[in-house]
Amino acid sequence: MAGVLSKAKAAKNASLKLATVSNETRSAALLKIASEINARKKELLRENAKDLAGAERLFKRGKISNAFLQRLKLNEDKIKDISEMVKSVAKLKDPIGKTLYAVEMDKGLEVYKVTCPIGLIGAVFEARPDVLPQISALCLKSANAVVLKGGKEAKHSNRAFYSIIKDASERSGIPRGWIQLLEERSEVMELLKLGDWVDLLVPRGSNEFIKYIQTNTRIPVLGHAEGICHVYVDERGDLKKALEISYDAKVQYPAVCNAMETLLVHRAVANRLLPHLAKRYKAASVEIRGDAKTRKILPWTKPATEKDWRTEYLDLIISIKVVDSLQEAIDHINSYGSKHTDAIVTEDRKAALKFLTEVDSSSVMVNASTRFSDGYRYGLGAEVGISTGKIHARGPVGLEGLTTTKYCVIGSGHVVSTYVGKRAKPFTHRPLAKGRKILE
Repeated sequence: MAGVLSKAKAAKNASLKLATVSNETRSAALLKIASEINARKKELLRENAKDLAGAERLFKRGKISNAFLQRLKLNEDKIKDISEMVKSVAKLKDPIGKTLYAVEMDKGLEVYKVTCPIGLIGAVFEARPDVLPQISALCLKSANAVVLKGGKEAKHSNRAFYSIIKDASERSGIPRGWIQLLEERSEVMELLKLGDWVDLLVPRGSNEFIKYIQTNTRIPVLGHAEGICHVYVDERGDLKKALEISYDAKVQYPAVCNAMETLLVHRAVANRLLPHLAKRYKAASVEIRGDAKTRKILPWTKPATEKDWRTEYLDLIISIKVVDSLQEAIDHINSYGSKHTDAIVTEDRKAALKFLTEVDSSSVMVNASTRFSDGYRYGLGAEVGISTGKIHARGPVGLEGLTTTKYCVIGSGHVVSTYVGKRAKPFTHRPLAKGRKILE
């Protein structure tokens, strides 16, 4: 307990100092981190090789999947991409100190709503080496301190990235202790108890893991439990687009939360689309599970069960259902989906608008693969994760999701008694110039 608590206290104290550090200094630190990641790529690859050696032993014993093994692997291209990601975060606009609301309550009495850091972020995430630099970069740019706990399978890679980020940032003027690393599973339970120090938890991992975090802490949790994503091919969908989108959403990278798990196809186009799509899926070793109508078209497929509609496969498996209408597709998604990402393929503008309006998900798409649901692809620089909740932040969570707000009132001796009672002075509530700064 003492070790985790001392790290949390150090990070929390550093967060108060970090909130005063200029955007120029934070951005310069990020550029230094990006440079160091490239310069020390041999070290990163050497440490990642240690993780891979252990993971390959687990793979041979059937303890982890090949998809898990691939997510763990670093190479020179991935390291370059990580460095570029950090640079892109550095170049984003400062999310701190933005005036969202400015009103004159009375002459000489003004109120401002401004953005500020959340404080100390606790990030617990899966065994993917690129996650630690992503979260760290976003926290630094948004002036938040962070305590990190990654998957044990990526222990050596995480240590190497942590060392680079800590050294480069502290040499660039970032308060010492702003970033902390936990390594033991038992430390997660201790972290969950530190509501007096940790302001927000961002878990990334399995459905069961995230639900465990949510039910075992009083610290606010930002995240999503699972990604049961859908593509619906409408009766007026372009079948060439449908073929490419349905293939990409499932096959391009099946082991991630924004990959499609269920394909819904309108009965008017099912006979024309499914045989061609199944041929491509079969070539990519995708296992198809279909409802009764699908199996009439593709009789060799496995039958889909009720459980399949609620399953996040994260693998080359897909469930397919033929539906009679757009409304049936929407109802299916809202009943079985996880509010993550869902897409429609259609040339009918009214159908597209109905889908966008009625599907209750954090990302909804028209004629595009669900794989676009990503902070980097959305132009957020990177993301700490995906949120499917409706409070604070929703969808890919980038810089804005790591900020909160405070109200600042500027007066000149004003007291409330002036504005109450029979002779109460009225408020003016006059909007001030958009973007006006405090004490400007």
